[in-house]
Amino acid sequence: MPARAPIFLVGPTASGKSAVALALADKLGGEIISVDSMQVYRGLDLGTAKPGADERARVPHHLIDVVELTEPFDAMKFVARAQVAEKEIRARGRVPIFCGGTGLYLKALLEGLGTAPPSDAVVRQELEATPLDVLLRELQQRDPATYERIDRQNPRRVVRALEVIRLTGQPFSPQRAEWRPLSTLSSQPSTLLGLQRAPVDLHTRIHARVEEMFARGLVAETRALLQHGLEQNRTAMQAIGYRQVVEHLRGEHSLAETIELVKIKTRQYAKRQMTWFRRQLSVQWMQVDADADAGLLAERLAHTR
Repeated sequence: MPARAPIFLVGPTASGKSAVALALADKLGGEIISVDSMQVYRGLDLGTAKPGADERARVPHHLIDVVELTEPFDAMKFVARAQVAEKEIRARGRVPIFCGGTGLYLKALLEGLGTAPPSDAVVRQELEATPLDVLLRELQQRDPATYERIDRQNPRRVVRALEVIRLTGQPFSPQRAEWRPLSTLSSQPSTLLGLQRAPVDLHTRIHARVEEMFARGLVAETRALLQHGLEQNRTAMQAIGYRQVVEHLRGEHSLAETIELVKIKTRQYAKRQMTWFRRQLSVQWMQVDADADAGLLAERLAHTR
């Protein structure tokens, strides 16, 4: 069978990407490559809305449950694994369907991130011990361009930008522009598709998802993950839901307060995702109605590509 160009399906959290990707895979003979920085970790299930066993039996999924909580994972490792998965899927004559909302991973895969200066433990420790507002003031002074573009609510990215600035003595933004792509997909995506919903609809879906996560045992899952190194993994601790539950288990918030906080943080994250996609990638957006059927959406998207 001839190899077929990959499809990218993006959008904010809770927009319905996973269900549509499954329907697309059924229709086109595809396999799904997850573009999610948290679903790579074994054990982070409920809080990441990871596809269940039935869904993964229905359609092959890749880059899910590929590392333990104790293992580091980043955009460069994602690119390497995603390229292997994409080539293998295409070799089987099937369609790679990249589905997810981690913008940095998408950009790394499509455009490359190049090789950044390696991390320095002393510099990083100092930065991580500094309040975020202080870090942001330094970043604004030393690299206004990065300050305007970066996700200022993500301490990990702010710390990394300042780490590079301190190690090199140069602004972060010009260095990023000069980094050459590591490599490219074996074929370029045929379409970069996005799902967007009205804010009220998206917020309703987010609230329902959060409540379901807690009903299914997010607190118990987080308590178990703490025994396997969750707090020592800085990346995993940034995952919305887990961080707030850890604070709840420390006695900082009641369960009701924690659930509401996770809803708020998830809404804020969804808004940041949409802003990032619109600024960073050329996406063909499809407005999704509240009662839209995933199968019918897949049918429309299949004709769009």
